[in-house]
Amino acid sequence: MSITALIVDDEAPARTALRLALRGHPDWQVAAECADVASAERALDLQPIDVVFLDIQMPRASGLTLARRLTGLAQPPLVIFVTAYDTHAIEAFELHALDYVLKPFDDARLAAALARATQMLTLRQRATYAESLRRYAAAEPAYWEQVAVRSVGMIETIALADVNWIEGAGNYVQLHLAGRCVLHRVPMQRLEQHLDPAQFLRVHRSAIVRIDQAQRLLTAEGRQTQLALRCGDLVPVSDRHLAQVRACLVR
Repeated sequence: MSITALIVDDEAPARTALRLALRGHPDWQVAAECADVASAERALDLQPIDVVFLDIQMPRASGLTLARRLTGLAQPPLVIFVTAYDTHAIEAFELHALDYVLKPFDDARLAAALARATQMLTLRQRATYAESLRRYAAAEPAYWEQVAVRSVGMIETIALADVNWIEGAGNYVQLHLAGRCVLHRVPMQRLEQHLDPAQFLRVHRSAIVRIDQAQRLLTAEGRQTQLALRCGDLVPVSDRHLAQVRACLVR
């Protein structure tokens, strides 16, 4: 499988470094290198591009400007964002299941990004990817209605309305849905910032529940207080959140 790439970065050394790194991956061919958004748009008009390596911080127009325009295409190229280290930016990419590489490039991280892009192209995931890119490039709504979860070569869109409760697991969360759990790479604290407090309630340092799932409190001497959910699950409740949970139950 031959994959055609476009490199967009205003720094010549960064473009060169990426071009040389891609030489170690024979299936990847660099169609063009661009120093700004305008020249990138011209390159995209000249030939089909499978993957765009896109720097975010560029003069005149940022990489996000190009990303927003790409979301208007029915089958946009995949985008691998190129960025200097920024924790919040990286968390945003992961919330939307988008890929990235950090400057300076790490060969192993680049290889992983290339492998995921290859899988997505093979499995024809461009339409799903386009929706993830569209949500990232658009202005963020006050609260999220869905999240994009990346697994092997695929992106699944999970509606938060279908999530019964959320369990923290380090830098991941488990989204508990009817009949299954989905692992999503994002810290619980970061995801909580995007949840509507009218719909979700923190009940424990490792648990957030959908309010309409709360059914009753279960307490026993010497045992952790638990919240019984309508879906049948039992979720721990910490003392600091107990009053809020009780208030929720008497609404």
